[in-house]
Amino acid sequence: MTVARRHLLVLAAALPPLAWAQAGAGWPQRPVRVVVPFAPGGTTDILARALAPELSRVFGQQFIVDNKPGAGGNVGAGEVAKSAPDGYTLLMGTVGTHGINQSLYPKLPYDPVKDFAPITLVAGVPNVLVMNPAKAEALKIATVPDLIRYAKAHPGKLNMASSGNGTSIHLSGELFKSMTGTFMVHFPYRGSGPALLDLIGGTMDLMFDNLPSALPQIRAGKLKAIAVTSSQRSTALPDLPTIAEAGPLPGFDASSWFGLLAPAGTPPDIVNRVQQETAKALATAALKERLQSQGAIPSGMTPAQFAAYIAAETKKWAQVVKVSGAKVD
Repeated sequence: MTVARRHLLVLAAALPPLAWAQAGAGWPQRPVRVVVPFAPGGTTDILARALAPELSRVFGQQFIVDNKPGAGGNVGAGEVAKSAPDGYTLLMGTVGTHGINQSLYPKLPYDPVKDFAPITLVAGVPNVLVMNPAKAEALKIATVPDLIRYAKAHPGKLNMASSGNGTSIHLSGELFKSMTGTFMVHFPYRGSGPALLDLIGGTMDLMFDNLPSALPQIRAGKLKAIAVTSSQRSTALPDLPTIAEAGPLPGFDASSWFGLLAPAGTPPDIVNRVQQETAKALATAALKERLQSQGAIPSGMTPAQFAAYIAAETKKWAQVVKVSGAKVD
């Protein structure tokens, strides 16, 4: 932590309740940056860009999405953690940056708990197992059992793309490998967007992608959907089975989530206002229907609820990392 950052946090902690309120009273007076810690085209980016115009309209200042990919989301999250706690830099965090990475990486450039003020859970989404259609047809893989049989007979012959080490996309694949006793070679990218391009192009064979980013390609016939990773079927693809039922792999559940966070020390007034307006936006028919049609489940939790949710998810994914034997590669 820099000296300047430490001084800002000490000053923030020393402010009395009235000063907290006054600190955020005139906010925002300039554009607000929403850091997406992955490349454009993935679900983190999709959700941020869907929400940003709504917040811009309500607050009268632009909420600008800024993609800062790298290290499974750690680069972008680390940058926000070190930013001034003034409400002008927010993070679209994920299950990776705030639920998985601390169990997977030996060292992070931020503390997921101490360095952030949770604002709200924006949405939860299932992941979906997808394959390059030509490869699936050539290998005669149409179902989860087909994939398991082929992977067991040809260990290391399938390439598995992900949006980065430590993401739920990565961990969904590692959990699948662990529960089925198979081995597929993992290729981490800097986001779902570039990974999907290589999957569609045939460089990669399969991926456990977030449903919102994969769905347009599934509907266009550019990807073959095999199953969803959630415990229940998705309303966006109601005929597609879950991995748990199709495997069958009882207990398989590896979904993703995305939420807004601010640097620790950000005035509670700002945090609460952003949460309230985000929740209102997510409850509007237009945005709610838009996200649901993409396979996302809008939320809008209070900061306290989101903090508790992050704590529970951290515990859950620590167990998944342990059981799967996942490692950063």
